[in-house]
Amino acid sequence: MGQNDLMGTAEDFADQFLRVTKQYLPHVARLCLISTFLEDGIRMWFQWSEQRDYIDTTWNCGYLLASSFVFLNLLGQLTGCILVLSRNFVQYACFGLFGIIALQTIAYSILWDLKFLMRNLALGGGLLLLLAESRSEGKSMFAGVPTMRESSPKQYMQLGGRVLLVLMFMTLLHFDASFFSILQNIVGTALMILVAIGFKTKLAALTLVVWLFAINVYFNAFWTIPVYKPMHDFLKYDFFQTMSVIGGLLLVVALGPGGVSMDEKKKEW
Repeated sequence: MGQNDLMGTAEDFADQFLRVTKQYLPHVARLCLISTFLEDGIRMWFQWSEQRDYIDTTWNCGYLLASSFVFLNLLGQLTGCILVLSRNFVQYACFGLFGIIALQTIAYSILWDLKFLMRNLALGGGLLLLLAESRSEGKSMFAGVPTMRESSPKQYMQLGGRVLLVLMFMTLLHFDASFFSILQNIVGTALMILVAIGFKTKLAALTLVVWLFAINVYFNAFWTIPVYKPMHDFLKYDFFQTMSVIGGLLLVVALGPGGVSMDEKKKEW
């Protein structure tokens, strides 16, 4: 079997997977995508004092402002998650969650930590795809009415979402000389490029979902660490943030790459 045959078989598998799962894949994708906000919102409730004291100590802003920050995080994230899962005011929920990401990036000094900044940007990419999906659903209400070609805002949201999502994988690259690390870097980089440019997008995104999920379960197994140890919270945060990126990739599988992609351009050739 030649290389083209293998690629064709793999693409057929991706299409078959989408056909079988198309009824519930978007729901799973949305649940995965908001999981980090849900977990962090619940964390704010159970660790109210610790979070408040951290903000107060870091910024010397006083008890009231620090408490307001924790309350805003808790309310904003849980409300956003409820709206996304119930499919009500999804666009407003996305903008609110964008605001939470920006607020946390500043408050927790993530802006100066490249790894965490890239992961937060990847999380923002998932929200962009969710925003694009909500626009698509809005248009579907007018089925049968003649419309112009897919609007630019949605196309570029999908492009921006894909590009930002791959930043997560850049934080997983290992720069050492072992054979496994080199192989992982080559394969991972190739898949990242395919998703970013929108070529063989569904297959590449589905492959990244499997790969990232395996890495997540192996390296971020927070359930194996006692709750009282700081590493438990660190791994738990990493685990759910990675699950959100997986949710974004599942949306790519479900929605396709959008108009600004090589897959779309191929249809015109």
